[in-house]
Amino acid sequence: MGPPRNKKRKPSFRRLLKTSSVKLENKQRNRQFKQQSTAKKHRKEQRKLQHALKDASSHVPAPLERYKKKPELEDEEQFEESLPVDMLAEDDLEEMRALAQRASFITRNISSCEPVHSRKRKLDNSVQSYEKVPRKMQVEAEKEVIHLLPIKDKTGIIRQTMEKPVVQKVEEEEEEKMEEQAEEDTTEEVEDSTMMSSLSPEEQLELRRQRLQERKLRIAGLASAILADPVNSIKKLKELRSMLMETDSVVAVTVRKLVMMSLTEVFKDIVPSYRIRPLTEEEKTNKVKKETQQLREFEEGLVSQYKFYLENLEQTIKDWKQKKRKQSETVALQAYEGLAEVAVRCLCELMVALPHFNFHNNILVLVAPLMDDPCSPVSNICCEYVKKLLKQDKLGQASLGMVKVISGMVKSRNYSVRPEVLQCLLCLRIKEVEVKKDTEDVAPKKKFMNFKEKRKNLSRMQRKWKKAEEKLEKELLETEASESKEKKLKLHTETLNIVFLIYFRILKKAQKSVLLPAVLEGLAKFAHLINLEFFDDLLTVLHNLIESEDLSYRESLHCIQTSFSILSGQGDVLNIDPLKFYTHLYKMLLHMHAGAPNDDMGIVLQCLDIMLVKRRKQVSLQRAMAFLKRLSTLSMHVLPDSAVGLLASCKTLMHTFPRCDILLDNEAQGSGVYMAELDEPEYCNPHNTALWELHALTRHYHPMVRKFAAHLIVGAPSEGSGALGTELSRRAPADLFDDYSTKEMTFNPPVATPSTKKKDHFTIGHTFLDEDLKQQIDEALAGDKAPQDNRGQSIDPHEHKAELQ
Repeated sequence: MGPPRNKKRKPSFRRLLKTSSVKLENKQRNRQFKQQSTAKKHRKEQRKLQHALKDASSHVPAPLERYKKKPELEDEEQFEESLPVDMLAEDDLEEMRALAQRASFITRNISSCEPVHSRKRKLDNSVQSYEKVPRKMQVEAEKEVIHLLPIKDKTGIIRQTMEKPVVQKVEEEEEEKMEEQAEEDTTEEVEDSTMMSSLSPEEQLELRRQRLQERKLRIAGLASAILADPVNSIKKLKELRSMLMETDSVVAVTVRKLVMMSLTEVFKDIVPSYRIRPLTEEEKTNKVKKETQQLREFEEGLVSQYKFYLENLEQTIKDWKQKKRKQSETVALQAYEGLAEVAVRCLCELMVALPHFNFHNNILVLVAPLMDDPCSPVSNICCEYVKKLLKQDKLGQASLGMVKVISGMVKSRNYSVRPEVLQCLLCLRIKEVEVKKDTEDVAPKKKFMNFKEKRKNLSRMQRKWKKAEEKLEKELLETEASESKEKKLKLHTETLNIVFLIYFRILKKAQKSVLLPAVLEGLAKFAHLINLEFFDDLLTVLHNLIESEDLSYRESLHCIQTSFSILSGQGDVLNIDPLKFYTHLYKMLLHMHAGAPNDDMGIVLQCLDIMLVKRRKQVSLQRAMAFLKRLSTLSMHVLPDSAVGLLASCKTLMHTFPRCDILLDNEAQGSGVYMAELDEPEYCNPHNTALWELHALTRHYHPMVRKFAAHLIVGAPSEGSGALGTELSRRAPADLFDDYSTKEMTFNPPVATPSTKKKDHFTIGHTFLDEDLKQQIDEALAGDKAPQDNRGQSIDPHEHKAELQ
């Protein structure tokens, strides 16, 4: 047998290449080459800097009579100066005088022995200093070499290198293109203006239609491409946004409007359902997947384009407000208002559709001042969209932001704003707020058991189950995506505090302002949420407002409604008898009549429900009977829809106070006489009268009024022949008033149309008392159309009459 075989596997050439020193040498050579190239660049920069400093110092002007002299010449000059002038010959003196008369002699230094033309040569040499400044020449950049893996051949190892590709900068080229494009645009504008002036009106319209169709197709193509692939279409989004700067004066206004609306719809579709935050420095340096990096680039581009779009809309509105004419004059001043309206509508659309996205607070700050704009179309658009935002805001963040902006605007403008601004606050979706902390602490909170309690009260198996259950509950709380109730209540409480701050400021400082009706209406809606500490002062202010008689009928009703809303909520704990408010409402009821719109009847019905039905325990029988009598009297003087609501309130009062049925009896109960002119419901003796108005209402022209009057006459039974149907009996008075409203000038239920069928002949019988007249009529009818038998022969009228009898 031969020598034992070596079991160790021989390494392959590729493996040897990986571990060989050749690769290490290549790496070291690359590193040295990079260091040398950087050092070379540094030395070159230092050399340029030194040359520049040397040239700057060489520009300092030197004195004219300043020369460097050789030491030999200086010794000779000293020797010549020491010689006396008398020793010179006359010829030499004359020659020196001749030289002194020349110009070149004056410019020379007399003490020097230099030749006359030596300074000229020096000046010629001094000009050469600019040659030392390095010239800017197109030097090709040094190409960096990359050492690759070597190749092994028969001859040996062949080293490989490759030039590193250099990315050329295109910034200068882009700037040149932009300048060329601007020049082309200006030339095109001049050519268009000259061409349009030479065309007829029909040709101008046709040219405008063609250009507008081209722009529409381009806008549609870009928008559809963006919606098809938003992540890879940021450039197309930028291109679409650039069309907002349309320079063609023929279609500029229309194209800008179309682009604004198109971009609004595009952003509403492609914007994600979360807020995009900027990346931190650490996140930028971290390596991520390709998909994640692509998503980051899309989000960054989307936010930047959205920001630029909002800035364009803002600039459009500013140009309209300032009546600012652009240099290009592509858009006339008259068209600014239309562009501004479209821009405002786009802002409002984004405000309502994207309350969660970036720059929402900036949009609120832009829209809020426009609610009080003198231009009514713009202000109406803003108020409409703000109401829509407040109605659909479920979390409360957007509502809080809008209320803050409105509060600052009202205060800064010294309460001189439109009432519609405060009427928008009535659309807030706030039904409950945070109560005080002392009442919160009373409510038991769920706590997890600690280890000692588990060991004391539970067995080993129960502890195991309890631990798993608590772990699951904690995970569910952490993964819950919906907003917590506590956060929602906190936002609503903060919002309502700002709203009440606005209302109380106006009540205190601007009681005669046009905002007072909106303030009273808002207090009436949110009065049940007011803090208990303000009740006494607020009731005093409301009573003083009513007694001042400066308020309108509707404002007084809102004061009464606000006071009873306060007392029916948390105010139940207060021992306050609002008799003065009952008196005010009792006195104001008869101010309504059919000669004026009954729009305030809804507020009256709500006040009656709060004052008499919900506070039934605090209302005396005399007061209830007085209101019942006045309501039946008022139902005869108002429109049918108001009469139905008042009679429905009478029905509710008779059910709430059963002893009021004595008003259906003719006989007087007790002493005294009913005094309808007295404004005090407690002392007008209502028990000595009867509801005789119901008999008159049973002959009313409206069927529902007749139905309710007949129902009340028999005592408003819940069952039996005189009872109402379930649909009518369960409806509230205010709802019935809305159902049978006459605002649209229609009759509900509709009136039956008369039949259009005409009679062909008179009824024959004892219809006429005069026999002669009857005979003449019969003869006239017989002459016009004689009756015929079945065979078609005429019949004598008298015989025909006898047969009929």
